Amino acid sequence: MDVRFQTGSKRFNYRAAGILIEQDHVLLHKQVDDKYWALPGGRVKLGEQARDTVVREMKEELGYEVHVDHTPWIAENFFHYDGHDYHELGFYCTLISNQSYFQKGPYHGLEGERLIYQWIPINELNEIVVQPEFLTAGLRRVPEHTEHVIVEN
Repeated sequence: MDVRFQTGSKRFNYRAAGILIEQDHVLLHKQVDDKYWALPGGRVKLGEQARDTVVREMKEELGYEVHVDHTPWIAENFFHYDGHDYHELGFYCTLISNQSYFQKGPYHGLEGERLIYQWIPINELNEIVVQPEFLTAGLRRVPEHTEHVIVEN
């Protein structure tokens, strides 16, 4: 069971996302109809560690074998989306792998065409919309120690 719940128009979401960087590009994804990009990941399941969520999601969504290196950010993200106010707790983990997954151009994962994945040059992140917004600058200087971030939109 995913750790999420709704009260009226407010939703809580516990999410973990992976930061996979290769050749000065970061792997991002977006819903086909959305205008913003995000780090790949998913909802944490009850009783699951956030780092295990990221590894599981990367395997399920893309078939990628990855390991968590460290967690540079824990973010409390407050935003409005699709008619709901969200309070999201997000763990952002840097990932490492024994193989390269870099490829040019957009592509779809193993779960169909709902999500578009693309390796975006880190120095071009200002040219697209990345959510949460702290990642646009943050991915240029990923901290070595965990930082707590609060994002209020």
